[in-house]
Amino acid sequence: MTPSLSDLTQALLDAARKAGADSADALAVSGTALSIEIRKGALEQAERSEGVEIGLRVLMGRRQACVSASDTSPATILALAERAVAMAREAPEDQTVGLADPSQLAQDWNLAALDLADPAPEPGPAALEEQARAVEAAALGANGITQVEAAAAFSRRALHLAATNGFSGGYGRTSVSLSAVAFTGAGTDMQRDYAGESRVYLSDMPDADSIGRLAAERALQRVGSVKPKTGTYPVLYDERVAASLVSHLLSAINGTAIARGSSWARDLLGQRILPAGISLIEDPHRPRISASRPFDGEGLATRRRAIVDDGVLTGWVLDLSTGRKLGMPSTANASRGVSAPPSPSTTNIDLTQGQVSRDDLLAQMGTGLWVTSMIGSTINPTTGDYSRGAAGFWVENGRISHPVHECTIAGNLRDMLRRIIPANDARPHLSTRVPSILIDGMTIAGA
Repeated sequence: MTPSLSDLTQALLDAARKAGADSADALAVSGTALSIEIRKGALEQAERSEGVEIGLRVLMGRRQACVSASDTSPATILALAERAVAMAREAPEDQTVGLADPSQLAQDWNLAALDLADPAPEPGPAALEEQARAVEAAALGANGITQVEAAAAFSRRALHLAATNGFSGGYGRTSVSLSAVAFTGAGTDMQRDYAGESRVYLSDMPDADSIGRLAAERALQRVGSVKPKTGTYPVLYDERVAASLVSHLLSAINGTAIARGSSWARDLLGQRILPAGISLIEDPHRPRISASRPFDGEGLATRRRAIVDDGVLTGWVLDLSTGRKLGMPSTANASRGVSAPPSPSTTNIDLTQGQVSRDDLLAQMGTGLWVTSMIGSTINPTTGDYSRGAAGFWVENGRISHPVHECTIAGNLRDMLRRIIPANDARPHLSTRVPSILIDGMTIAGA
């Protein structure tokens, strides 16, 4: 009989104690994943994977070591523990490592309220292939589309975390996705664009035809792209790419970067970093959302908080270790896998939406660039200097003029974020909900 994930973590902890560890935590993860890819009308790839992985972190005083394996036999667990203890004894001391105090641990969480796992049977390969082919057919039905790459995927994952401080808990989650990349033209005139959707529940997915049609529509809109003018213009980040601006901010306020003193945001705590009236909220408890979780990677209870409140930065993104380095409590943002110690990361993020539509912002910007896709990234983490390749549409007098590509937009994140004007078009089902964003005075390098 295959041991449960909780039994595996308990076996790892018992082995760690037997090997001489002062304290330890253990993670066991099981997963099943199925993916189908269709290209040029043919089945390009059908892949299924399943398995269990285990990870053990042991602490010897202020020294720690992590080990992992995909073999869950008792002999492997004993060997892992002995190896981890031997490694920890040779590791350098770190005064900030250590498990949570028992008083900090999460208790009595409500998994049913989070609704993270679809109870329906997983779709089989034939059902996923049918969906992928439906997406492909819908995209190819648009006049001018020459090729489509379609994909469908499903995964079911479960984890259990336990530690010698008394914590023990686990949960599962599911994910289903459907996407298409549509191509038009040939050679140097070829253009492409995509559309895709992902949900926790299969029943919440939009129909395949709408995804295929949207991918085709977006690709056809790219026909005739040219380089835009070089100069200083307003830039409207489409909702599809606007979340990247928030991700740059979250990286800058991550406790790891702050503790190292290597972030452009290191001196901005308590200061205004977004316009007045705009907040950045983390809410790990949104139901049926992929990044929701009842506790973090160290067993601390997750909670809703305003990372930025009315434009003012209220705190960093911390786990226990980075919190200790900065003399602050953890914000319950620890994330981890089986092979590495915890590190800080966020869950569900919401940027305050504006009062106007994306079309209203297009009219407001006058002449400038509407960015719908981005490639490459040159972000200086210390200074916040920003430069990214982009494509989209040129806007003249508030109206879309023509598609553009092969340009670079540049600025400084500290200044850019203080000038953002959000629209009201954030999609509600996303983990990171960020609407289209207008920023004036950006440098555009094109023709």
